[in-house]
Amino acid sequence: MTSFDFMEATVAKVHAAYLNGSLTCRALCEYYLKRIEQLESRINSIICVNPNALEEADRFDTYVKERRRLCGALHGIPVMLKDNFNTTDMPTTAGSVALKGWVPQKDAFVTKRLRKSGALILAKTNLHEFAIWGETVSSILGQSVNPYDPTRTPGGSSGGTGATIAANIGIVGLGTDTINSVRSPASANSLVGIRPTIGLVSRAGIVPYSLTQDTAGPICRTVEDAARCLSVIAGYDPDDAETAWGVGHVVEDYAKYLDENALPGKRIGVLESLFGKEDVNRSTNAVMSEAMKVFEANGATLVPVRDDIDQSWLTSETSVHLDDFRRDLDSYLRELPTDWPVHSMKEILDKGLFHPFSESNMRDAMKLEVGTPRYLEKMYNKIGLRTRVLKIMADLRLDAMIYPHQQQLVCKCGASQRQRNGVLCSSTGFPSVCVPAGFAPDENAPVGVPVGMEIIGRPWSEALLISIAYAFEQHSHFRKPPAL
Repeated sequence: MTSFDFMEATVAKVHAAYLNGSLTCRALCEYYLKRIEQLESRINSIICVNPNALEEADRFDTYVKERRRLCGALHGIPVMLKDNFNTTDMPTTAGSVALKGWVPQKDAFVTKRLRKSGALILAKTNLHEFAIWGETVSSILGQSVNPYDPTRTPGGSSGGTGATIAANIGIVGLGTDTINSVRSPASANSLVGIRPTIGLVSRAGIVPYSLTQDTAGPICRTVEDAARCLSVIAGYDPDDAETAWGVGHVVEDYAKYLDENALPGKRIGVLESLFGKEDVNRSTNAVMSEAMKVFEANGATLVPVRDDIDQSWLTSETSVHLDDFRRDLDSYLRELPTDWPVHSMKEILDKGLFHPFSESNMRDAMKLEVGTPRYLEKMYNKIGLRTRVLKIMADLRLDAMIYPHQQQLVCKCGASQRQRNGVLCSSTGFPSVCVPAGFAPDENAPVGVPVGMEIIGRPWSEALLISIAYAFEQHSHFRKPPAL
């Protein structure tokens, strides 16, 4: 057992060790549980640890011992699950004291898929309350901290997942993404995050924010692990009608597209309008400038994209996240038991069951309605934006486009995120993969502050994006663990 290198472990390495007898699932879980004891006081990212984790691990070990094989694609793999996915064996709080102690009677679709694949849900992670912003502050746990720089946030809203996976607690992480929330913690924690095309992954059983834009995706240390996870969670679900659009587009095994020689001949657009032009953007731009050289050094062609796609305009004129929030959250809360204290966002606000950091967004959402002329204008703008992006890619014969996920470094604790670019994919519903692009120097970050690069593609192009991301990763190896 002692010969196994737990740091930066991957699904493939763990499975090989299970089969050759050099590692047990119990030993792996004990290692991560010990790291939780050692590090949680510093990163504050775990809401609940699975009390049955070691018993479940023993069952996986017995299975391998008796059958000499694995039970599924994620057999015995410890998963860090954002605490807005329903789980029948642990509470699901969405980061809110209003849901403290709530244990759903039915797993989320993604949770069921994970369990069926053999995954072991080790813990539920912190998130920005109800996933409504990007700093990962909740009334159930407070502020999570970036493991690379304790003065900064881990991004969000899936920041608890990002912080734990970056800190080598667990192997596979799951987050949700309405505007930035899988790719933001990936960018902030030197990780890989995949936002799939809307309709590829079911949202059933996930506490909703905006069902127009919500999706779920993996947050992992490697492209390979993220691809393996996406293969498990993608698929049609009758309980989420949007997944009907994905029928015929789901790839059975995204890991088949892990090709380190995928870059030659690829045309990669550089979306220049999503690079910041201010002093605060210099460190991010410097990192991106070096990272983009990897494409050209390995056979890809970088193509300037000079169309003015403005991040702030996208957020205000195409995103309906706050417009949908009250309607969609209320639809979840109404299903709670009749004796539960709250069944609407209004009741949560009236009873003060929220973190002060979340209040302004929640009160703003209370003023908005679905179906108003303003709402319909934004929805109309979405249609135009989708066509505009596809036309840019067609005119320039692009396979994908790239830009920094965040134009400036992830924000300090107590501040708010600025200039995040994730809204382009969340408004269009197009897929993207965020990969580590390098680190910007900072006095509080021994390794540096991570910078993430988004790779966006056409709808249902996850396999192509994964191949590009994997080749970039294999020729760059930018990820480094934090100096904890």
